[in-house]
Amino acid sequence: MPVPPFAESFDIESAFDDIVEYWSPKVVAQVNDQYVKVAKVRGQLVWHDHANEDELFFVVRGRLKIEYEGGRYVDLPAGSMHVVPRGTLHNPVADEECWIVLIEPVQTKHTGDVDSPLTRTIDEQLSRLRG
Repeated sequence: MPVPPFAESFDIESAFDDIVEYWSPKVVAQVNDQYVKVAKVRGQLVWHDHANEDELFFVVRGRLKIEYEGGRYVDLPAGSMHVVPRGTLHNPVADEECWIVLIEPVQTKHTGDVDSPLTRTIDEQLSRLRG
């Protein structure tokens, strides 16, 4: 699949302007074999893991909670970063609208091997932001 050209630089807050669907990340940049994605989230995604890939969450606005098995969770206010280690079952949750940046390897499946109505293919994530 051809990779669309990305801007060399951009305003991160403006990258969220045309995102209208929650839990539908859009790729805005590529750094070596890592995609940089932006997403607006609200509610919960789905319990899933990424067997072979770590996943970095950076909260731009709002507050995100990453739930882990056994009742443990990590609370992330705006400005926070958190890495979910590969192979770790997790569930992202946002009580209110939250803006996040994800950094993950290009082969990372949105919801791992779990298929849900919120799952987005990499082609959907690579689709251009409207505008």
